[in-house]
Amino acid sequence: MSDNASRRRTPARSHGPRAAQEAGRRGSQPGWTSQPARRGEPSGGAARRGGGGPARRGGRPSRPVRPPQADPYSGLDRALSEAAAQPAPAPASFAELGLPERLITALATRKINEPFAIQARALPDAMAGRDVLGRAQTGSGKTLAFGLPMLTRLGGQAGPKGAPRGLVLVPTRELAQQVADVLTPLGRNVGVTVTTVYGGVPYGRQITGLRNGVDIVVATPGRLIDLLDRGACTLNGIEITVLDEADHMADLGFLPAVTRILDETPAGGQRMLFSATLDRRVGQLVTRYLSDPALHAVAPQAETGSMAEHSVLVMHPQDKLPVAAEIASRPARTLFFVRTKHGADRLARQLSKAGVAAEAIHGNRNQNQRQRALDAFAAGHPRVLVATDVAARGIHVDDVELVVHFDPPNDHKDYLHRSGRTARAGASGLVVTLAEEGQVRELQRMHDAAGVSAPRHHVGVGHHLVQQIATTGTPVPPPPPARPATGAAGGRSSAQRRRPRNVSGDRSYAPRQGSQARGGQGGQPHRGQRGAA
Repeated sequence: MSDNASRRRTPARSHGPRAAQEAGRRGSQPGWTSQPARRGEPSGGAARRGGGGPARRGGRPSRPVRPPQADPYSGLDRALSEAAAQPAPAPASFAELGLPERLITALATRKINEPFAIQARALPDAMAGRDVLGRAQTGSGKTLAFGLPMLTRLGGQAGPKGAPRGLVLVPTRELAQQVADVLTPLGRNVGVTVTTVYGGVPYGRQITGLRNGVDIVVATPGRLIDLLDRGACTLNGIEITVLDEADHMADLGFLPAVTRILDETPAGGQRMLFSATLDRRVGQLVTRYLSDPALHAVAPQAETGSMAEHSVLVMHPQDKLPVAAEIASRPARTLFFVRTKHGADRLARQLSKAGVAAEAIHGNRNQNQRQRALDAFAAGHPRVLVATDVAARGIHVDDVELVVHFDPPNDHKDYLHRSGRTARAGASGLVVTLAEEGQVRELQRMHDAAGVSAPRHHVGVGHHLVQQIATTGTPVPPPPPARPATGAAGGRSSAQRRRPRNVSGDRSYAPRQGSQARGGQGGQPHRGQRGAA
């Protein structure tokens, strides 16, 4: 019989002199009480804990319970909450906050005449060169809160040719493009150039842009690491570094890449970090890389919008898709959220089959496909977009009046970020969650954590509440009529003579008639286009 088998067959409790000797040895070890307890008092470890637990079988006392460890970053979180509770600063114009006239004029052409709350709070310290820790939700105006000080500082001085002087790290390629779209036209007015670095597009164009010289790089961590490893980019000249949506980068597992990137930037540069939440991982970045930061925060209700109305529609599982299709037929833009990439594609196909045109956006789509889907949705054709949580924070489309949680989000943070795609900039909006009976309790906990009140309604196909949602909303204008193709008499037009595209938008390969395209029916994207942000 093996030793392991004999130990398994040994009785759990032993009686007799040998057991007494073993108990005596345990009692003589350091940390254990060998003296008998007084009458009416528990013995062993329980006596030391003041009666805090029974002894184990065989007379051995329980192990002392460790006191709960204090969160070392809870003080920062409390300080941010206190900063958000402070009265708003006195109204001030951009000129009073110290912005140059050229930037003020550029903002006015974009109909931005007054600073938002997070901008009014953060701009004075950021303009003075202090490190800034900001807590603000997506859609609160934080892009300009860090972008305007960056443009002001870099526009007033010349740096080394070719080396970037400003760096903005973001979690997704959609957010990178959105930040660049805000900063690029403003930068032209002060002589500051902006470029983007993210996955899903060929390396060559990004490497060329960096080598031609640029002032600000807006990047996702993964692709920037790739370019650093290739020697195509250097961070030695970085004067200002911004981490936007640091909590989302932590959720996606980017913090090792973020720390490596920050380690390659000069230690004396200005750093600003903006995050919707401050957990242990983000707190480590703050304590390690920010020096005596100024704390600025706005109330988190800005994410869901004070004008948004929330509700939960409870139904049988077989009614979920028909109800979703009925809601999706409404005349206004509708954004559906699901948990998985395959679920996004499946729901888009099912809605299209039900007569509602829909597009899907998720991490498996290359950048061109994702941008085309966003542009089409922004134009209102199709009116329905199905997205995953990874793509949620990169969707910045005006006039989205309805957000539908087709699949429940993972937690209250995802709920807030999903819901924040509607009721933006003071507009109204509706947030609807489609749920089954077994999901109601967890949804209630999620709503409580998010600070949202969402009444529940039991519905089915054709329910009057579903019909009300399906028939309301601002109608999207019809698309402009397509221009007829013209060409030489009896010949094909130039559009007809073009070679067919594959799904990745690359015209370099067109399958011959009777032959099968390489890489299957859908084709494969270019090697440089693979990979998400």
